[in-house]
Amino acid sequence: MRGLRGVRLSMAAVALVAAQAGQAQEQGLVTFSAPGADAELTAVLRGASLLLAEETDETPTAQEILAAARADYGRLVGALYGAGHYSGVVQIRVDGREAATIPPLAAPRTINRVEMIVQPGPQFTFSRAEVVPLAPETELPDGFAPGEPAASNLIRDAAAAAVGGWRDVGHAKAEPAGQQITADHATGRLDARVVIRPGPRVRFGEFLITGNERMRPERIRAIAGFPTGEIFDPEDINRAASRLLRTGVFRSVALAEAEELRQGDVLDVTATLVEELPRRLGFGAEIASSEGASVTAFWMHRNLLGGAERLRFDAAVGGIGAQYGGLDYRLTARLDRPATFTPETSVFVFTGVERVSERDYDADRVFLSTGLTHRFTDQITAEVAVDFRYERVTDQLGTISFATIALPARGVWDRRENALNPTGGTYLEAQATPFTGLNSETGTGARLYFDSRAYFGFGQDDRFVLAGRLQGGSIVGAGLFETPRDFLFYSGGGGTVRGQPYQSLGVETVYAGPRAGDAPVTVRTGGSSFLGASAELRAKVWRNIGLVGFADAGFVGADSFGDGDWHAGAGLGVRYDTGIGPIRLDVAAPVQGDTGSGVQIYIGIGQAF
Repeated sequence: MRGLRGVRLSMAAVALVAAQAGQAQEQGLVTFSAPGADAELTAVLRGASLLLAEETDETPTAQEILAAARADYGRLVGALYGAGHYSGVVQIRVDGREAATIPPLAAPRTINRVEMIVQPGPQFTFSRAEVVPLAPETELPDGFAPGEPAASNLIRDAAAAAVGGWRDVGHAKAEPAGQQITADHATGRLDARVVIRPGPRVRFGEFLITGNERMRPERIRAIAGFPTGEIFDPEDINRAASRLLRTGVFRSVALAEAEELRQGDVLDVTATLVEELPRRLGFGAEIASSEGASVTAFWMHRNLLGGAERLRFDAAVGGIGAQYGGLDYRLTARLDRPATFTPETSVFVFTGVERVSERDYDADRVFLSTGLTHRFTDQITAEVAVDFRYERVTDQLGTISFATIALPARGVWDRRENALNPTGGTYLEAQATPFTGLNSETGTGARLYFDSRAYFGFGQDDRFVLAGRLQGGSIVGAGLFETPRDFLFYSGGGGTVRGQPYQSLGVETVYAGPRAGDAPVTVRTGGSSFLGASAELRAKVWRNIGLVGFADAGFVGADSFGDGDWHAGAGLGVRYDTGIGPIRLDVAAPVQGDTGSGVQIYIGIGQAF
C-alpha cells in the first residue's frame, strides 16, 4: 500500500488545487477507477480526492497537480479505513510514473495525464470491539461489535463515547490511555481494544472571568449559575454558557476547563467574554391588502445598569391604508432583569399605551404589568404576572370604560429546531388569564387560549414540509358585553384565516342593556369563543426560493362554547430564504363564508406560523 510522505500544503493551496484539478478532470486530464467498489464507496473515494474536487475557471500548474496527487494518497487511504477496508492499494500515476516517487522539487514542466486506481480489497469485520473500562450507562455507537464492518471511525467514536461517559459522572480528565488494533489480512478481521484512563472524580472550583468591560462580575456569576463545589458535569458548563449568551449582552462566550486540577481534585473554569455594543436600533414593516401596512421601530439597551438589565422601547403604527377602521398607534416599554431569585428566573416590568381603530370600535388603552419568567428546560418556559389595564371604548352603543386587574399565566413547550423557518418539531402554548373588573361595566372571569403547531419535513434535506396549526380560546365567567374588547376573539387576516379580511368574522348579537336605550340593538362585536385551523405544504423549488400552498379556517362564537359561524380561505405563497428567516408573500381568497370577497395579499418576515 502506498502512502504520502513529506508533502505539506497550506489550506489556501489545497483549496486552489482542489478547485483547479476539477477542471482538469473535465478536460480529460484525470481518470479515476475503483474496481470492486460499490457505488457508495466510490462516491466516498471521489469526495476524498483533491484531484477530483470542485472545478473553477483557472488552470492548475503541473506543480499544483503533483502536490494534489501526493496528498491524495493519504486522503484515499483514510477514506478506505473509514469504510473498513484495510488492505487496499492506491495508485496515482502522473504520465505513467507513480506520483509518490516524483520529488516535489523536480516536478515535470507539464502533465498530460493522471490515472487514479484504487483497489479497496475486502471489507474487514471486527473480531473484537472493546473499550475498557466503561462508566455506568455508557452507550457505545451502533456497529461497534464483533462481526460488524470494522470502520475506523467507529473505533474513534467508541473511544469518544467512553470518555464522554466518564465525564458525565464527574471524571473531567478522562482520556484514552492506549489502544491495541491488529488487522488480520488472512481472515479479514480487525481486533480493536481501547483503554481509557478515567482519572479522579472532580469538583468544580472557581469561575474565572475575562473580557468583561461593562458587566459586573457578580452579575455574570449570578447569571451563569456556576455550581462551585459540586461534582463536575459537562452539562453545567454548557448551561452556564447558554445563560450568558441568552442575555444578549455578549457577542461570544467561551468556557474553558483548566488544563490541570488544583489540590483536592478541583477544576477551575475560565469564561472568556466579548461584549456586544450596548445599544441597538431596529425597524420593521408588514403589509396586507385588507389590514393595510404597519411600520415598527425599537430602541434597546442591553446592559442598562451593568447587570444585563434590558430596556426596550417599541413604537408601531398600523392600519395604514386599511380597508376598515383607521390608524392604530402603540408605544410600549419593557425592562427585564435576568437571574433574579434563580439563574433561570427573570423579572420584568411592561407598560404601554395604544390607540386602535377597528371596524367595530375605537379604543384607547393603557396597561402596566409586572411578573416573572422561568425557564425550566431549553424547551419549556413559563410566565406569570400581575396586570392592570384600562380601556375606553367607543362603538355603536356609545362610550364605555373597562378596568381590570388580571393574573395572566403562560406556558410554552417549543420543540421546533428553528423558530423562524421550522422543518420539524412541535410548538404548544397555553394561556390562562383570570381577571376581575374594577368598575361596574367590567365583569369577572377568565380568558383561556391555546396555540399548537406541528411540522413534518420529508424528501432530501427536508425539501418538503407539512405544517399544521390549531388554535382556540374561550371567555368563561364574564358576559360578552362586560368583557374588555381586547380580550374578545375575532377571525380573519394573516394570523388566523388568510383570504378573509382582517377581523371580518365576529358575532352579531342583540344587546338589551342600559346602553341600548329604549329598544334592543343588534351589535357586531368580538366573540367569547374561537377555533382556528391552518395547514400548509411548503416546498423548496430552487436555491432560496420556496412555494407554499395553504388553507385556513376559523370559527367565532357568541358565548363560551356556543353556536357561531365559520369561514375559510386558501391560497398560494412564495418564500425567499434569507438565511435568518424567509421573506413571505401570500396571496389568498375566501373559500367559505360571507365575510369577504376578492384576493388578499400578505407580505412579511418569517413563516405564517
